[in-house]
This record gives sequence, C-alpha cells and structure tokens, in this order.
Amino acid sequence: MKGLKKQRRIQIIALAAVALVGATGLVGYAMRDGINFFRSPTQVMEEPPAAGETFRIGGLVVEGSIIRGEGTEVSFAVTDTNATVPVRYNGILPDLFAEGQGMVALGKMEGDTFIATEVLAKHDETYMPQEVVDALKEQGVYKGEDAPES
Repeated sequence: MKGLKKQRRIQIIALAAVALVGATGLVGYAMRDGINFFRSPTQVMEEPPAAGETFRIGGLVVEGSIIRGEGTEVSFAVTDTNATVPVRYNGILPDLFAEGQGMVALGKMEGDTFIATEVLAKHDETYMPQEVVDALKEQGVYKGEDAPES
C-alpha cells in the first residue's frame, strides 16, 4: 500500500513537471514575435540587423530631414549624434513628433533605410508628472523649480 502511494505521488510530480515545461515552451513560442529589441542608430550601423528582423530604433529627428510625400507618407532621419539612419513611414505621426525631438519607431531595415510600422514621439526630458514632483519635494530630494506644465 505504501509503495503504491509513493509511486502515485512520483507520477503526479513528474506529470506536473512535464506540464510546467510544456506551458513554459508554449509561452516562449507565443512571445517570440512580441519581443522587439531597442537599438540606437550607431548600433544599427555598426551591427546591421538580420534580414526581416523587427526592432525598435530611437533617437532625435534630424533638423530639416522631414519630407512629406503623397498622403500620409513621410521620410526623415533619426540620429544619436554619432550615426544617422533614414526612416520611411506611412501613417499619421504623433502630435509631439517634430525636428530635434526624441522618437522611437518600430519596424525593419530594407537596405540602408528603416521602414517604420509605428512611430512614437518622446516627451521632453524635462517633463515630470506633478505627483512625482510632490513626492520628491516631500522627501527633500527635488531640486528643480516648479514642475513644468503637463
């Protein structure tokens, strides 16, 4: 009787382990397309991505590089002050998108041009939510003037 209980317990533990490994494998398989690595223009130029690899690129929009085409087509260049990568995008740009401002784009490289499927504009780095400013003031850590308007 004791041997049967012990054998049943081992079978249940083994089955649970197999189920856990299987579930982990399925989660990893499902997420393989959802993981997009971030690269700077310098990284893209130094180590070009694999053909068809989807990734995020970010930096500053180069002054004078925005060229609007037919409809919602736009091309511009993004830089990290070390290297510059031309970007092409077909869609509506965010309101905060402007020359000299930070941006992050999702897409793939085609030759030397990054073809973006999504473009996000970054907030000014001096922006800080009022709640964070208040919390820092309470701790005596905040050293700035009054918080910028949001």
